[in-house]
Amino acid sequence: MNAFVISHEITIRLGFFFGVFAIMALWEWVAPRRTLTVSKALRWTSNLGVVLLNTVLLRLLFGAAAAGVALFVRDQAWGLLNYFDISFAFAVVVSVIALDFAIYLQHIMFHAVPTLWRLHRMHHADLDFDVTTGARFHPIEIILSMLIKFAVIIVLGAPVLAVVLFEVLLNATSMFNHSNVRIPPALDRALRWFVVTPEMHRVHHSIEDDETNSNFGFNLPWWDRLCGTYRDQPRAGHEGMTIGIRTFRDVAQCENLPRMLLMPFIGKVTGYAINRRTWNRPEEQR
Repeated sequence: MNAFVISHEITIRLGFFFGVFAIMALWEWVAPRRTLTVSKALRWTSNLGVVLLNTVLLRLLFGAAAAGVALFVRDQAWGLLNYFDISFAFAVVVSVIALDFAIYLQHIMFHAVPTLWRLHRMHHADLDFDVTTGARFHPIEIILSMLIKFAVIIVLGAPVLAVVLFEVLLNATSMFNHSNVRIPPALDRALRWFVVTPEMHRVHHSIEDDETNSNFGFNLPWWDRLCGTYRDQPRAGHEGMTIGIRTFRDVAQCENLPRMLLMPFIGKVTGYAINRRTWNRPEEQR
């Protein structure tokens, strides 16, 4: 099983990526939730250009990436799960859930630490919110995220299958919950007990500080509820809310690939407060 997963990892991940992307892009076309404000051709060229850049960079730096680390960990019998006599299926489930919680905590960290927020704000500076936003991350953030994932895999002793499954789920749910799709309210209320929905995650992309500092989950929605970072709806409603951050509103800067890559090195970050849970009309996005 491990040999098959490792040898076909790229095919598996690309297959799911293009499949989910095509489904969500078609859904956005058939039933959009919001009217987009920026040229889709411009945004998609830049956002998908970042995806291509990140994919090439990760393969050059890390080769087999997370799956390769999991295989090495298994061969060395490292990690907590290798110290207990548990079933393989249980180890896979525990690993997927633990990795998801780690990504939730990492997401909070990238909002709380000013230097890391510099990297992450490229993701939030997208002036619209659609399926391509789910893959728009700065290359340095992607590298740091991969290193954090390596550490979690080593500590856990996560099986190769669990790591590949988690990677597929993370990519798929990120595209799903960033999509500009209309979901019936009753269905959304039911779904958000099991998976982060677009209605839930869109709040996180609000221009308002306290709304941005909520709904950090990408895959499982439980962490926000358990840790007190859950917010049901944006104040202005989903069609009235403004997407993005206050200090980056120029289309030529926010949706141009070379200038997007320079965002971490532009301007200053002043007091971006992860624990700001009240609304006081801040003069600038921290």
